[in-house]
Formats: sequence, structure tokens, C-alpha cells
Amino acid sequence: MAAEPFSPPGLPQRCEIRLKTLWERRANFYDLCEGSDLRRGAHKKALFRRIQGRTLFVAIGTGLDIQHLPAGPAIIAIDVSSAMIERSRKRAQRFAGDLQLVQSDAASLCFPGESFDTVVTSCTMCSVPCPGIVFSELHRVLRPGGRLLMFEHVRSSNAVLGAVLDLMTMATRRRGTEMNRDTITAATKAGFRILQVESIFLDIILAMEALKVPDAGARPTRSN
Repeated sequence: MAAEPFSPPGLPQRCEIRLKTLWERRANFYDLCEGSDLRRGAHKKALFRRIQGRTLFVAIGTGLDIQHLPAGPAIIAIDVSSAMIERSRKRAQRFAGDLQLVQSDAASLCFPGESFDTVVTSCTMCSVPCPGIVFSELHRVLRPGGRLLMFEHVRSSNAVLGAVLDLMTMATRRRGTEMNRDTITAATKAGFRILQVESIFLDIILAMEALKVPDAGARPTRSN
């Protein structure tokens, strides 16, 4: 299905320009900072196995996560940065499945509503300026009953760890990363029902599955 023009509210223009500029610069050293085992590759691969149908991967970066994707479904991978997209092309070319790269802002997606069966985020929601806007966009493009798979680091519910992440965020925010996001609450407010939360590292790195449903569903489960 070809992308159709769409103009949701998105971010203010100044914020959007700053975001693109930031990630254009970070593309040059992204692999050095993010390419280690701290990315929890085995856990990501397990989460991504749940991908079904036409899939949107949000913020592909330099393509480090492409190796963990299943080859079956048709996947469109987006990033706000053209430099990130260019750096991800070699990895995308080696991918055995159907993978298309598209430059697009997650806060203003260029896809019609209800056009994806699955949406995937991977350390994405800590790096967008307005998570609420992004979650609303992901909700819009997912069909009813579609799944949202998230691998994210979030603020700890532990008072000490939470305070440490708050302090870290004061430094990392300038580089585009916020370590203390309440991603579960933001997703729920956008209309997603959290089905499962798996703790990968304490309660800071989580693998989550959510559902787009108009009515009440199953209670979330949490595993350690």
C-alpha cells in the first residue's frame, strides 16, 4: 500500500528542525555509542518474533536492530534523520526479508490511518520530544486489534533509582535522550491497552506488548 499524504498536528516547526539536526549529528557516532551488548539483542529478537502482518518500525537509526527482525512480514522502517537512513542502507540490503526505508517524523507520520498490523519501537520513546504526540500517531496508523511492541528504557519506580535517572536526564536531555520517561502511562493515555511487561534489567529496561482496542481487555502481566 503506497503512502498517502497526511498532515497531523505533529511538532512545532522549530522543535522538528532541532530534532532533525540533533540526530543528523548523532548519526556519525551512533554505532559507537549504541552498538554494544547493552542493546540486549537476544531480548529484542524474542520481542520482534511477535511481529505479524504489515509492520512499521519507528526510528531505525543506523539499522542496528535490523539483524533482530524476522524475515517474513513486510516492514517499513522510518527515521527522522536522512543521515541515519543512509547509514542503515547497507544493513537493510543484507536483510533477507521485505524491508523499506522511509524518512519520516514519528510525530507526523506520512501514512494513512489503520494501515499497519504491528508497530515496533526500540529505545525510541526516550528520544522523541513529545511522547504523547508520537503515541497518538502510532495509535492512528495501527488497525483495530493491531499490536504495539516496545523495547524501551524508562524511569524506575524505585525512589533511589528514579532519582538517579532524573539526575542523568539533566545531562542526557541535551543529547536528545530522556532517561526518566513514564512510557507505560503515555501509551495508555494514547488509547493502548498494555498486555505484557517483561523486565529485562530491573524495571528500567522493559519489553512491552500493547493492543489497540476500543474496549476493556486483559489486565497487564509482568514477568522478571
